[in-house]
Amino acid sequence: MTDPLLSVEDLKTHFHTDDGTVYAVDSVSFDVNPGETVAIVGESGSGKTVTSESITKILDMPPGEIVEGTITFDGMDLTEMSEKQLQDIRGNRISHIFQNPQNGLNPVYKVGRQIGETLRIHRDDLPKAEIRDRVIDLLDRTGIPEASSRVDDYPHEFSGGMKQRVLIAMALACDSDLLIADEPTTALDVTIQAQILQLLEDVQAEYNMSILFVTHDLGVVSEIADRVVVMYAGKVMEKGSVEEVIHNPAHPYTKALIECLPGRGSSMKRIDGALPSVTEPPEGCRFNSRCEHAVSDCSMGDQPQMHAIDGSQTHRASCVYYGPGYDAADLEPPTENSSTSQSERRSNSQSERRSETQRDTRADGGHDA
Repeated sequence: MTDPLLSVEDLKTHFHTDDGTVYAVDSVSFDVNPGETVAIVGESGSGKTVTSESITKILDMPPGEIVEGTITFDGMDLTEMSEKQLQDIRGNRISHIFQNPQNGLNPVYKVGRQIGETLRIHRDDLPKAEIRDRVIDLLDRTGIPEASSRVDDYPHEFSGGMKQRVLIAMALACDSDLLIADEPTTALDVTIQAQILQLLEDVQAEYNMSILFVTHDLGVVSEIADRVVVMYAGKVMEKGSVEEVIHNPAHPYTKALIECLPGRGSSMKRIDGALPSVTEPPEGCRFNSRCEHAVSDCSMGDQPQMHAIDGSQTHRASCVYYGPGYDAADLEPPTENSSTSQSERRSNSQSERRSETQRDTRADGGHDA
């Protein structure tokens, strides 16, 4: 098995503000292998974008700061690199596509000049005529009609979908190894969104690049990703292959996200409540205040550790129900044939643990451990 192209280990990114420290990313770990697509999914404010921007340190520093963890790309620790060293990585070996194509392009420069800027920086030995030919070829490959004439157009002369194609062309200029796509289809209608997703799949196959895809849309994830990382309030709740996470979700938060998708059951559901404070995060599981399965252990100590699901080597979830003393079956809705309700099973499970504690205490001579 080949080594990961990108490996993020225990990443912590904080923002130091007048209102306190914002714990935007808290102990996040995941890998991206060569040629695969990994999706980071979660609600707005979950830390997805900050995680992706931490990789190449394009955060506002200060107030942003990577306080802990390692980011290893092709054997190099990016967290130890100087700004000058990172400039050789950004746009060259790791490219970004940002959320809003309107904000990703400078309105006063022609699109051809903006795409060619990446080549002028990282391929400064190329003559101007060759750069222009390369830019036209990139526009053509990303589906811009009449690319040879549109290369001299300004951004306002392109539709939203075409602007996004221009940004993709810019990201492909230097044949990057890793493409970080942050919500690249959010502002587009469904038809254009499908075209952009197909375009990303096509260029990935052609260039054999890896993609880190940031989104809040699980429907998009199921179409494009190989593996999924589910984030909530700066923490990883669940990760695994698309088949494991989408078709066999383990964490209550992942299940709730899937139930919010249109076409699931008779009506769309919602997740009541709001994300917890990012300056004063709660103890225990970050999702506990909104989780219908929460028990007292969910609001104690640190975020629950990641547990393997059904013995899988890749599917893991951060939930107490997969640890000792709990039964993950309690997370499933009761069937019509169930003789015991879910709440009763949970109550019985807690009673059994209390009984075990009392027996251990009596065996110890009546003294607390």
